[in-house]
Amino acid sequence: MCDPTVNSYKRLVPGYEAPVYIAWSDRNRSALIRKPAARTPAASRIEARFPDPSCNPYLALAALLHAGLDGIEKGLECPDPVRENIYEFDEEKREEYGIETLPKDLGAAVDALEEDEVIQEALGDHVYEKFVEAKRSEFKDYLVSVSQWELDRYLETF
Repeated sequence: MCDPTVNSYKRLVPGYEAPVYIAWSDRNRSALIRKPAARTPAASRIEARFPDPSCNPYLALAALLHAGLDGIEKGLECPDPVRENIYEFDEEKREEYGIETLPKDLGAAVDALEEDEVIQEALGDHVYEKFVEAKRSEFKDYLVSVSQWELDRYLETF
């Protein structure tokens, strides 16, 4: 819901500005969710740092809120914050902390959505089914298209 186009995943690259590591922090920007320090309780906020500007804000917010409420209702424990720069972790250290990454492309994201009953419930059957249908079609079209970069890079090389 938050990264809905094939281009969304071109900005979700480990080590760049947009985070891909599924963790939260109160100190650094390498985690997906950040809870910056606040001088007063009224100034507290939570930042979801991964939504793409192309997302539908209503669907993204509905999914985020529903997921949060689901966690509260189920009494899920929040893991400890990751206070180190995750961008500097190697794969072994990320595994030690239990940090996973966002899907690498739109196809993998749709696969994950098809496994996520909480987000499906947030969207409702009609929106969920139409969204998956549209995104599967978009990803299929993307996979068979040849970009100008590919033409420039490979046409005369091979």
